[in-house]
Amino acid sequence: MLERSLARAAYVDDKVWERERVDLFATSWVCIGRSDQVASEPGSYRLIDLQGENVLVVRGDDSSLRAFVNVCRHRGAELVDSTDAAACAGTFGALIRCPYHSWTYNNDGSLRGAPYLSDLDRDAHGLIQLQFATWGGFAFVRQDDGRDESLLECIGAGAARIANYPLESLVVAASICYRVDANWKVLAENYNECYHCLPVHPELCDLVPSFRHGGGSDLDWERGIPHRAGAYTFTTTGTTNRAPFPGLSADELVNHKGELIYPNLFVSLSCDHVAAFVMWPEGPARTTVVCDFLFHPDQVAKSDFDPSDAVTFWDLVNRQDWSICERVQRGMTSRHFTEGLFSPIEDPSLDIRRWWGDRMRSAGGPATAGPTP
Repeated sequence: MLERSLARAAYVDDKVWERERVDLFATSWVCIGRSDQVASEPGSYRLIDLQGENVLVVRGDDSSLRAFVNVCRHRGAELVDSTDAAACAGTFGALIRCPYHSWTYNNDGSLRGAPYLSDLDRDAHGLIQLQFATWGGFAFVRQDDGRDESLLECIGAGAARIANYPLESLVVAASICYRVDANWKVLAENYNECYHCLPVHPELCDLVPSFRHGGGSDLDWERGIPHRAGAYTFTTTGTTNRAPFPGLSADELVNHKGELIYPNLFVSLSCDHVAAFVMWPEGPARTTVVCDFLFHPDQVAKSDFDPSDAVTFWDLVNRQDWSICERVQRGMTSRHFTEGLFSPIEDPSLDIRRWWGDRMRSAGGPATAGPTP
């Protein structure tokens, strides 16, 4: 029996999106990229937009990263101008100073000074701090701690499945930003199945012939995806001059692995590089995707290092995915569309239906868009 997808409203309705912003994203550990994307100098910062909430990630004097709401505790002025693209990353220096009345904060968020208010309780008026954690070199922020879950609890078994890859020590050597006119859940569902690979990804099927037969439904996904004979990585040729990561298993040296870490991180792992996708949902029908290509620093340091064999192949596959996802989004806007169906081959795509439904219901009442898993 075929299972139903989430209902149409989950993908196209503004009201559902507003619920997601508050009930799902604010209560989840949201990936914001790599932790080293904030410079190592104390006072360095990065301003990010978490579904409409401006958040500052600041490097403290102790080298630790912390996340703060981009709001002065005095009268609510933005500490960093969110309309100035050039100001979205930089360095505060020794102090964070509000431009309105010159309230100053230390890089750990504590209040340093408030002009003419010597009797103010400084301990009670530091910057509003959000939860911040890292895993595998990726940085995560959670705005609302209403759900008592650590980051590792949220990542779950996926962390163990890819524990051999040296994620924390890898560096970004290339990055592509895509703007996709589709709901973020459409992208996640697409990532989680390969039923679509034969019609959408001919080049990928040349590299992974198993995808031509049942979308790879007979594969042992935990061992990884085998390539064609003689191939072992996600490039056009299936080979590369880069050395494999140290410490990989025999399967990981020749197979490809992938993990979807809800709500917004895809990690696709080859023996010599990792493609990391961070989704930035911007509404019910718009998602920005930042794809970072991660390599071992020893390989990046070589004079002949060239990431283009991986980047070119991934860019081709990505654009095929985004194009078909946009067609899905346009189709779902039809008033005659009510819900989709999942074939047995697409069972992994049901994960987001279950995860989404649990989050939306536990946040305050039933999930109004879609079946109860």
